[in-house]
Amino acid sequence: MIRLGSLAGYPFEGPRLLAGWTPPARAAVYAIAYKPEPEAKPDKYAVIYVGHSDDLTAERFPFQHPRAHCWVKRAGSKWKVYICTYEVPGGGRAHREQIARELTAIYQPRCNDQQYDQAWKDEWIGGTTTSSPGLAKDPARPAGSKTTGRSRDPHL
Repeated sequence: MIRLGSLAGYPFEGPRLLAGWTPPARAAVYAIAYKPEPEAKPDKYAVIYVGHSDDLTAERFPFQHPRAHCWVKRAGSKWKVYICTYEVPGGGRAHREQIARELTAIYQPRCNDQQYDQAWKDEWIGGTTTSSPGLAKDPARPAGSKTTGRSRDPHL
């Protein structure tokens, strides 16, 4: 288990190697990650995509998903792409979507077409932190770069 998000975070299952993973027929929020420095920091992952689904089997995992080419490119190989999942207890589609947007605002994953700014200001809650030291923003995304609600180049 790994926690993603701000403050206490959400308890995601994984990270699991995406290659060979069989998705369950369940609704969930999911995060795709890779290890930016596997030798120096083997326990550190970078979030490169966040999504949600009413049924994970419909997402065409592992590598037929529409953004899979980006994941493999960022990670360097399909054998270096990981998935984390969170089945929201009692949560419906709107709740999963809200969590996915929150995580996208926090991690600014490079492979998401849609980006969101954080819905809060640091001074409102005394600053934001990631509770999980093992997950971080993709180091390739420049600090402070934000693209609120705009589509980005799908090939990055």
